[in-house]
Amino acid sequence: MKNIAVIGAGTMGNGIAHTFAQYNFTVHLIDISEEALAKGMHTISANLDRMVAKEKITEAQKNETLANITTFTKLEEGVSGVDLVVEAATENVDLKLSIFKNLDKVCDSKTVLATNTSSISITKIAAVTSRPEQVIGMHFMNPVPIMKLVEVIKGYSTSDEVTSTVMELSKTLGKVPVEVNDYPGFVANRILMPMINESIETLYNGVAGVSEIDTVMKLGMAHPMGPLQLADFIGLDVCLSILNVMYDGFKNPKYAPCPLLVNMVMAGKLGVKSGEGFYDYSQSKKAETVAKMFS
Repeated sequence: MKNIAVIGAGTMGNGIAHTFAQYNFTVHLIDISEEALAKGMHTISANLDRMVAKEKITEAQKNETLANITTFTKLEEGVSGVDLVVEAATENVDLKLSIFKNLDKVCDSKTVLATNTSSISITKIAAVTSRPEQVIGMHFMNPVPIMKLVEVIKGYSTSDEVTSTVMELSKTLGKVPVEVNDYPGFVANRILMPMINESIETLYNGVAGVSEIDTVMKLGMAHPMGPLQLADFIGLDVCLSILNVMYDGFKNPKYAPCPLLVNMVMAGKLGVKSGEGFYDYSQSKKAETVAKMFS
């Protein structure tokens, strides 16, 4: 596999494109919006600049990485001739099902279709295609160029051959792939999101303030980032979506999202990407937060 298409130029999509391109894959970055593509490429360039400044890569390697990426606004053109498609659109089940229906129609018959979903059933996504054995989950962690883990999720019909191929492919990106089965939240979010939700409940119940809760978890449990700050970084809307998927999937009240989280999302307080969540993020603070993740 040398030719990769990435759908979605947002935080996860541009990070995935960056990573493949940095390891000398040919990457087609696809988004319906020219503006989103331009913003995504700007983010990739800025993150590469930080890596150059930290002497993790050279200026020549930065330029080679950028040269490996071509942008597209038309799906059929962007997926033409690729070996693997990685979908990294918004965590919305209807949107993902629509994308995979279209991918099944326009992709070559041998193309493997992967989704970066953090919680939605791979089996459900695969069922809308005529190639369920070639559909798999590749759940990268944010920020993608830095974080080592990739959850590789087998759907009910995903073939062993495709699973093995994606596991090996992940290793060529300098990642550590972990194979997991297809249940709501997989492993990472099944454990992480209840912790974040309980942290929000702790705030909601007035047990302690935002910085106090995060300080306890950072200093007491050696977490590099407090759960409320992490929720801001992930996106509170994404956290809510994942919790809803797990609540719907397991019918267990322990996964029910805290009312405070629901209200914050309805109010548009989504964390870093909206400029305000549990913390206030000015443009300078937002840039500083991202820079720290690449340090």
